[in-house]
Amino acid sequence: MIAPFEIGVCGLDELCGYCSTGVTHVLSILDPDWPVPEVFGAFGEHAHLELRVDDVIDEVPGKVAPRAEHVAQVLAFGRTLPAERSARARLLVHCHAGISRSTASMVLILAQALPALPATAILREVLRIRPQAWPNLRIIEMGDAMLGRHGEIVAATHVAYAAQLEREPGRAEELMQFGRGREVAAALGRKAA
Repeated sequence: MIAPFEIGVCGLDELCGYCSTGVTHVLSILDPDWPVPEVFGAFGEHAHLELRVDDVIDEVPGKVAPRAEHVAQVLAFGRTLPAERSARARLLVHCHAGISRSTASMVLILAQALPALPATAILREVLRIRPQAWPNLRIIEMGDAMLGRHGEIVAATHVAYAAQLEREPGRAEELMQFGRGREVAAALGRKAA
């Protein structure tokens, strides 16, 4: 564990598994019209930030793309976590599937908490706890700039994409169908069309 607090990432269908784990901080990233998960009533007392954005990496008509103010809220929430190792602090970040928006947010929270740690190590840690991670590039790009990492987090994310496609080559076509061409192009080391 590299963070000064325990971390977890999940999707909506896994939230019940965290009810009794002593989570102290929850970052919920939900689609704009999705109801608040009832399971939160079973969680103990915790700090909670809820964001309402769609999982898109570019402006798309009819969708709420992540914006700078959303990323700023994620980073502000991350600053409420202890900077020193704490046996009590446990952060859970979730979105619908626990793959894109949540993992991007976790990367940024860790990058902020561990500014001296290389972004590649941060991405490795997120992939360790969430092997299917595919961090949302739009969120990563904005967060990298806000944290003054000069493209380091973006570059490490591109490397993580490449590793994911090497492990699961069929994923590229599915991602392209969902408007994630910039991410696939980054994984393949070429410019998006």
